Amino acid sequence: MPHKFKAMIQRIQSIYLLAAGLVIAALFVFPLIHGVYVNGAPQTIMVTGVYQDVNGQSTHTQVFLPLIIGTAFAALLPISVIFFYKERRKQINLCYGLMVVIIGYSYWVSQVVKNAIAGAYLSMSNYGIGIILLSLSLLLIVMAQKAIQKDEKLVKSADRLR
Repeated sequence: MPHKFKAMIQRIQSIYLLAAGLVIAALFVFPLIHGVYVNGAPQTIMVTGVYQDVNGQSTHTQVFLPLIIGTAFAALLPISVIFFYKERRKQINLCYGLMVVIIGYSYWVSQVVKNAIAGAYLSMSNYGIGIILLSLSLLLIVMAQKAIQKDEKLVKSADRLR
């Protein structure tokens, strides 16, 4: 394994950032809302679109193409920050930017879901795992940012000793 790649993946912040990207990518698998009745039919809402139960079969009735593209982009962003491992200050700033992007993306997802359910009543049992994943990714990015700051502090103290 090349030395640079090995150094990059041995840092805990790289693991946090990779996990944040994977958690966002998991939105393609887990529903945001499920079992909500809109116009008398049960629907499941995912970032890929609306799935409606028709005669016992789940049918893709509406596609959220911009949200699909946005989700893929949001999942790649934390992973791309890993490659700035030699520039800790830049990584810290990129993590702050990621936090803003994830918060904005979360708002966008909530608006898409709100429009898709068209005012239907939601109970706690309707929320899917996908709702939690964005908060989890935000937490992982905060943890990565703290670890990067800790590394930066350690390097600065080592430089003072020289």
